[in-house]
Amino acid sequence: MKRLVVIRHAKSSWKDPGLRDFDRPLNKRGKTDAPEMGRRLARRSLVPDRLLSSPAKRAIRTAEIIAGAVGFPAGRITCLDRLYGAGFADLLGILQGLDDAEQTVFLVGHNPGLTDLINSICSAFLDNLPTCGLFCADFEISSWKEIGRRRGTCVFMDFPKHPADASTA
Repeated sequence: MKRLVVIRHAKSSWKDPGLRDFDRPLNKRGKTDAPEMGRRLARRSLVPDRLLSSPAKRAIRTAEIIAGAVGFPAGRITCLDRLYGAGFADLLGILQGLDDAEQTVFLVGHNPGLTDLINSICSAFLDNLPTCGLFCADFEISSWKEIGRRRGTCVFMDFPKHPADASTA
């Protein structure tokens, strides 16, 4: 079995309109939501074997905060340029290329790609993965190469604006 936790980056700041999208930092709410969502993952005893992140400033900061909360070394976060702006096909390719020794993987990135990924690989439907939202799915597969359309089962989803116990599936 493989487990995937999809995490959209926390809320970012639009304070500086001249800043490139890639360089936008977390805003005040993002700096509050990311630690809270990390604590919710820690309460579920979820620690990844691998944590992948987009290199965008808001994504990597979210990944670092989540990693700290669950006890994953920040120095082991894998930044993949391909995750920035990745669509379904790119995301699926990244997942299919994972090492089969890795059972639990966290993926921190951006919409609309993450929502498209969730809706393609799981039987659940999600209208929109909100900022700092979590979506966890299990796959009855032995190799990441087998991950594909409708292969996953939703374990839980959790969003910052909802209490942890009210947002589980």
